[in-house]
Amino acid sequence: MEWNQTYNIGIDVIDNQHRQILDYINALEQVKNTGQRDKIKEVLEDLIDYTQSHFSFEENLLEQVSYQYLPSHRGIHDLFVKRLNDYRLKFEKGESIEKDLYRLLSKWLINHIQHDDQDYVDAVRDNMLSYLRKQEEKKGKSWFSRFFS
Repeated sequence: MEWNQTYNIGIDVIDNQHRQILDYINALEQVKNTGQRDKIKEVLEDLIDYTQSHFSFEENLLEQVSYQYLPSHRGIHDLFVKRLNDYRLKFEKGESIEKDLYRLLSKWLINHIQHDDQDYVDAVRDNMLSYLRKQEEKKGKSWFSRFFS
């Protein structure tokens, strides 16, 4: 899978994290047919760990901007982490989960970015702009003061 610029939501730190998740999905794709369970396990663990870190970061950001739909967004994350952990348990029992997991991840990531994550972008931007304006006002350097002394 390749990153497409249409996947960007316009918040660089989040976009970079999404690209990293895509890199893990691609790593899974590379090892899924090798039968090397140790490599598959390593990619799976890294993917789950990084995804949970990303979700925590994203949820903290949404909490800071008082995003009104944070509870439902967090719920989506929680359900997805549960699904990942279910796959991990199946893998630990010796089941072959690589192909199904790859299909799930490649569809889920893009859908989540383009719908669930895109929904919070305006709230984050508005809050950040408001924060920056307040910081400028505290410094006595409002936008207008740059043009009028």
